[in-house]
Amino acid sequence: LTEYSFTLIAGAPGSGKTTLAHQIMFALAGPERRALFFTVLGEPPLKMLRYQQQFSFFDVAKVGPAIRYVNLGETLRQGDFSGVLERIMAEVEDFSPSLVFVDSFRSVVQTAKGGNEGLADLQYFIQELGTRMTTWQATTFLIGEYMHADPEANPIMTVADGMFSLTQAHEHSTVVRKMRVVKMRGHPHLAGSHNFRITGDGLRVYPRVLPPLADDRQ
Repeated sequence: LTEYSFTLIAGAPGSGKTTLAHQIMFALAGPERRALFFTVLGEPPLKMLRYQQQFSFFDVAKVGPAIRYVNLGETLRQGDFSGVLERIMAEVEDFSPSLVFVDSFRSVVQTAKGGNEGLADLQYFIQELGTRMTTWQATTFLIGEYMHADPEANPIMTVADGMFSLTQAHEHSTVVRKMRVVKMRGHPHLAGSHNFRITGDGLRVYPRVLPPLADDRQ
């Protein structure tokens, strides 16, 4: 992942989005690279922490000095994007993180549809957030229940530098999980869907291996 980039982790409920975000955060966060995790209208931080403690990557010693959780629910319920942006920036200025996570960002989209501010305001909010995070030299991850063809996600997809799509389907009485890199600016990536499992260590991906190309000299 490119440093200071905007990456969207998208997928249906239960597909592993929040677990992947925490796996990335706990792998990268430390004294010299702190992380700020914003929760919106989904799981409160305490409930989220309780579920994430089951994974081996979870390190309670990092929570506090290297990882901070902030709930934006009350600020978002006021339906004011500028207020949400200023709250985020105040926390960023106070904690100086290198990594910023917002889960679930779809709640912000729903606020745009149901409140006084529209999708144009949402697009400006996202662009302004991306610009400010880059200025603060923070790598940002937005987690949300989006599908690739979801028109509500267009403003975010336009700004995002990268996008992971996580899906799960029932096949022959079992659940098959797949991950796809939809876009990744500046980096070549293996197209197509890759199977993954959620284990006690977090997400384990099994990349789709392409057959070698035929040698024209033979």
